[in-house]
Amino acid sequence: MLSPYSISILVCSVLGLGLAIPSYTCIVMGNLDIIRKKGKLSPTDVIFLAKGIVNILLQCVLSIEGMIYALSLETFYIIQVFVFMNTSDYFLAYYNFWLTFWLSAHYCTSITNLSYGFFIWIKRILSNFLSQLLFLTALGMFIVTVPCFWAVNAESLIQSSVNSTNTSVIGFHELFSYRVSANILGANLPFFLGLLCLVLTFSFLIRHVWRVKNNDSGSTRPNLQAHVTALRTIFFLLLMFSIFCVYQVIYFLPSSSLSIVFWNLQLLSPSVEAAVIFQASNKLRRIILRRFWTRSRRNTET
Repeated sequence: MLSPYSISILVCSVLGLGLAIPSYTCIVMGNLDIIRKKGKLSPTDVIFLAKGIVNILLQCVLSIEGMIYALSLETFYIIQVFVFMNTSDYFLAYYNFWLTFWLSAHYCTSITNLSYGFFIWIKRILSNFLSQLLFLTALGMFIVTVPCFWAVNAESLIQSSVNSTNTSVIGFHELFSYRVSANILGANLPFFLGLLCLVLTFSFLIRHVWRVKNNDSGSTRPNLQAHVTALRTIFFLLLMFSIFCVYQVIYFLPSSSLSIVFWNLQLLSPSVEAAVIFQASNKLRRIILRRFWTRSRRNTET
């Protein structure tokens, strides 16, 4: 009989899969429709397209992992299954986090127009070499996560050899050290860089609104709705980001109930991120609404 923890993981796995796959399929197809009509994507659309593909794969891996854990715990701890799931999970999650940072950097450099050399260089790279940058980021995260195969294998072999109690401590220490170093490169670094972009963008807009308010000579004030949408997008993506960071902190704590709660949140985070992408892109919303409107009209006519 399934425990309440297993039932919650199973429900969140199925729910996340049912919500994320159609949402990200619409995001990917919408961006492909933009390519077909215009022949080129903006930097935000390129990142949204990459996020759509990555999050489809991530949600599939997370949901399958949760289903295996809930329905067949013995299969979950088979070393080949455990290593493959964990490595795929971390690679896709780390890459998604760096995509969030590149999106935040694009918003920041587009809105703030900072004159510092570093921001000018970032803006030029994002404008001219974004596809190459995303490929190199994926390659870097692959290099960071592949050692997980060796770390988890070594840890399991050390624990399975019943020589002394110190062996399991050594295996735990190696696994902990690996996860800390991988999380610094794959999660903590892009998180704090994205947070910096959020703070810079917010402070720039506050100063801009204050200047317009104090120097207003009767002219109409500029529409800041696009900037507010960008800030809201960065904030919610970083909030999804923090769920993973908290889960990594409590992973090694003895409280299993707390880790299950954050695991469930992590299972649903890709589908929530899809909603964030939809609210950030007017083009995607128009394309999807137009497609549903056309299909509904065809159905009513037939």
